[in-house]
Amino acid sequence: MTFLGTGGSVPNKFRNLPSVLVRRGPELLLFDCGEGTQKQFLQARAGTNRKMRVFISHLHGDHLFGLPGMLHSLSFMGRSRELEIIGPKGIVDFVKSVNRVVKLYSQFPMVVREVSAGRVVNEPEYEVRAVWAKHGIPCLAYAFEEKPKSGKFDPAKARRLGVPEGPLWKKLQTGRTIVIQGKKIRSSLVVGPPRRGVKLTYAVDTRPCEQVVKLARDSDLLIHDSCFDESAGDKARDYGHSTAREAASVAKKSKVRRLVLFHISSMYEDPTPLLRHAKGVFPRTILCKDMETVHLSS
Repeated sequence: MTFLGTGGSVPNKFRNLPSVLVRRGPELLLFDCGEGTQKQFLQARAGTNRKMRVFISHLHGDHLFGLPGMLHSLSFMGRSRELEIIGPKGIVDFVKSVNRVVKLYSQFPMVVREVSAGRVVNEPEYEVRAVWAKHGIPCLAYAFEEKPKSGKFDPAKARRLGVPEGPLWKKLQTGRTIVIQGKKIRSSLVVGPPRRGVKLTYAVDTRPCEQVVKLARDSDLLIHDSCFDESAGDKARDYGHSTAREAASVAKKSKVRRLVLFHISSMYEDPTPLLRHAKGVFPRTILCKDMETVHLSS
């Protein structure tokens, strides 16, 4: 997972506008697409013709003004595969309006879907769910969660049970029962219990709220709005954002493994006070920089 942009509503020399790139095998998932994201995306060398989905949280400019540029760049870079764009009501009109006025001349098919709270993607190996965050306009928080994985296969146990290496091992690994010399051997004898997959929650432009707490429950990583420090708490409330300490409280209630402070206001050239305030509540907090990569595993 690479943080293409970690800043607030206005970029500064340290932080670009919000965008997070998740690479899962051959697939890409992009959460938000602030202005200038295409440059960061190309710098990350993620590949321009892979299976890809873009998730837009809401229709404020700092979260989607980079989308026209991204579509333009992908066309010029030779993308031919379908691109799916997912967001709240209005995202379809936005893409259509840009295309009508600017003529993107995209060389690849696009599917643009408007979604609400609930499961918005259901793949064989993972799903993405959304809830309404607490902001001034309709804003979605997203949780990417891998479905349980098969347990680990124990070759030594299989050999002790007299199972020869080869096709019979494969059957056991896929949960099937085999028969050797009239003796049934169940998969559970050589395969461990199912393993949980990775869970990642992305919640920006939001006040602390119960629906995000529930969505983020047991996440390996929570990326949460942390625009301001405690001295700007009134501003956070007025603009529908969170302080770093409030983000840490959400992380603590959600029982997540780690918290990333995100959407840092451009007023902070040195955001270390935000990190200090958050760690006072939730020690496993990190403050990522643009183009920094974090690896997640179950």
